[in-house]
Amino acid sequence: MELRYNSLAGLVRAATESGRQISELVLADQAKQMERDPKLLFQEMDRRLTVMDEAADEGVQPDLRSTSGLTGGSAYLLRIAADSGNTLCGGVFTRALARALAVSELNAAMGRIVAAPTAGSCGILPAAVLTMLHDRGVARHNCVMSLFTASAVGMVIANNACLAGAQGGCQAECGSASAMAAAALVELAGGSPQMASHAVAIALKNVLGLVCDPVAGLVEIPCIKRNASGIANAFTAAELALAGVASAIPADEVIIAMKRIGDAMPAALRETSEGGLAATPTGRRLAAELFGL
Repeated sequence: MELRYNSLAGLVRAATESGRQISELVLADQAKQMERDPKLLFQEMDRRLTVMDEAADEGVQPDLRSTSGLTGGSAYLLRIAADSGNTLCGGVFTRALARALAVSELNAAMGRIVAAPTAGSCGILPAAVLTMLHDRGVARHNCVMSLFTASAVGMVIANNACLAGAQGGCQAECGSASAMAAAALVELAGGSPQMASHAVAIALKNVLGLVCDPVAGLVEIPCIKRNASGIANAFTAAELALAGVASAIPADEVIIAMKRIGDAMPAALRETSEGGLAATPTGRRLAAELFGL
């Protein structure tokens, strides 16, 4: 049966009825649609995980700075805090935050990343999967497979709402990435496809209305720190879903609500840098210093 990526409920139903994970169905379906060997598609996704891993390592360097000079070095500080053992939420969580910042800071420094689903939200999904790989000892094969589940969630969101901050605000970028990461986390922790769907719904509900307001028009402030909050949101949503907490509003309805909220946002809050944090006195000063704006 050919999968349709217009409903998360449909994907969950197909996975549940077949007794398989969403990722298994997606890999088989994509191989069939593209007339490719599933092993080759898996290898391509494995290479993407490698790029994510390399980005997380490169982005944590203490001397890394963006081309604008506005950002860089935050991931290093988080990694030092995690290694010290003196953190509020434990080393695993803090290292996840560090990875999210690292990949996002590397993007701002023009390094190589995987847009997952966008460059502005590139740190969230890698932080989730790499933390499970390196800190929780999950098999690499499973981590690669979880990226197929995350991709399916992204396709459903793209087909029913959007992934671009210019169209739907940051809820569409970091929000979607957080939902994708939450689904991947649930699968990697042994949760069911239905649990993954609840995690998607919870993650998106937590960021509905999040605006896109980049200072000076750069994907740096507040985008990079929103990658850290995005991975925290993903872990929160996954933890709730794995404990049996269900979302009262189905994921597909949350996605539609996100679209409607994005459509209702004024242009000033959709990546134009005319509102939100970009319009604060400090935001305007930084823009003027960089570009004379």
